[in-house]
Amino acid sequence: MKNVIYADNAATTKLDIEAFEAMKPYLLEEFGNVSQPYSFSKKAKLALKEARRTIAACINAEPDEIYFTSGGTESDNWAIKCFGFQGSSKTIITSPIEHHAILNACKTSSADVKFLRVNSYGEVDEESLIELLKRKDEEIVSSTLKETLVSIMYANNEIGTIQDIKKLAKIAHDSGALFHTDAVQAVGHVNIDVKELDIDMLSASAHKFNGPKGIGFLYVKKGTNLYSLNSGGLQESGLRAGTENVAAIVGMAKALKNNIAELDNNIAHINACVNSFFERLSTAQLDYVLNGSKNKIPGNISISFKDKNGESILHLLDLQGVCISTGSACDSVNNQLSHVIEAIKCKKEYAHGTIRISLGKNNTIEETQILAEKLIKVLGIR
Repeated sequence: MKNVIYADNAATTKLDIEAFEAMKPYLLEEFGNVSQPYSFSKKAKLALKEARRTIAACINAEPDEIYFTSGGTESDNWAIKCFGFQGSSKTIITSPIEHHAILNACKTSSADVKFLRVNSYGEVDEESLIELLKRKDEEIVSSTLKETLVSIMYANNEIGTIQDIKKLAKIAHDSGALFHTDAVQAVGHVNIDVKELDIDMLSASAHKFNGPKGIGFLYVKKGTNLYSLNSGGLQESGLRAGTENVAAIVGMAKALKNNIAELDNNIAHINACVNSFFERLSTAQLDYVLNGSKNKIPGNISISFKDKNGESILHLLDLQGVCISTGSACDSVNNQLSHVIEAIKCKKEYAHGTIRISLGKNNTIEETQILAEKLIKVLGIR
C-alpha cells in the first residue's frame, strides 16, 4: 500500500489500529464462548456487554436495542424479511436507488413491493411516499393482517445523497407504517441520533467506519415487531442465532467510538481534501457533471465525464496506483448502467463515464492532488 492512493472508502475502510489492538485479546487469550456459564467466558461476556453499550451510546440508542449481525447485508435482509408478524400479508415501500442488499431482499421476500420516485439529485420524492401510503391505507381498511415497512437508505453508496430521514419517518409513522434505514454509508461519518430521527430500525456495517469486516449491527427500537431471520440458538435475546464474534464486535465498538469522538475533525479534513481535488480539476478543461445533492456524505465524489467510459478510467487509474470505483457497472454484453445513475436520469453522453471517488480520514491533501493529476492524465487532457 506504500505507493497506492486508496480512494474507495465507500467500499471499505482501513482498520483502525486501536480497534485491531482491542480485538487481539479475544482472538488469542479470552476466546471463551459467551453462551457458556463457566468463569473462563466471563471477560468475553463483559466485553460483549460493554461493546453493546458503546455502540448504543454512539447513536443514542439503548443497549438492548442493538443486535449484532455479520454486516450490513444481513442487517438489511433481517429488517426487510422479518418485520411485523410472521405469516402476515406485508407491503414494503422503498426507493429504486437502494443498495442491492435491500433491492434483492425485497425481490425474495413475500411482500408486495412498491417504489418511490426520486429526482435527479437522488432525493426521494416525499409526495410519492404520501401517495403510496394513502393508497395502501385505502386498500387495508377491511384487513388487520397487512403490515407496511418503509425502507429508505440514509446516504446513497454511489452518489452520496443524504435523505431527510426524520421527515420520511414521520410520514411513514403518520400512516401507521414502520420505518427502516440502511445507514451503512452514514454511521461513523455523520451524527446519527435514532431517538431524534424516530426510526424503528437501522442497519450498519463495521468495515465502513474503520472496523473489521464481517460484523455489523441492526438497531431495533423497543416495541418493534421483528422475528428471527435464521434458526438456531438463543443468542442476541433469542433473535439472532449463532455464536457472537466477540473480537469483531469489540473492534467495531472501538472503531465507531473513535470515529464519533473525532467526527468534526474528520469531516473538516475530508472536506479540505475534496476542495483540493476540485481546485486542481478546475485548472483543466474537463467536461463533467457531478451526481448527487449538495447534502451528501463527506468525501463522496460521483463524477461523470462526457463521452468517456468509467470502467476504462478505473483500470487506467489502477495502473497508475490509484484505487477508485465506478458508478457505471457495465458488463461486456449489455453495457448496463448502474441502477442509481439510471434512476437519476444522468444524460447518456455522461452516464457511461461515471466514476466514484470516496475519500476518508486517512487520505491526505497531497494524495488528492496527485489523484487529480493522474485522473487528468488518463482522461487525455494535457
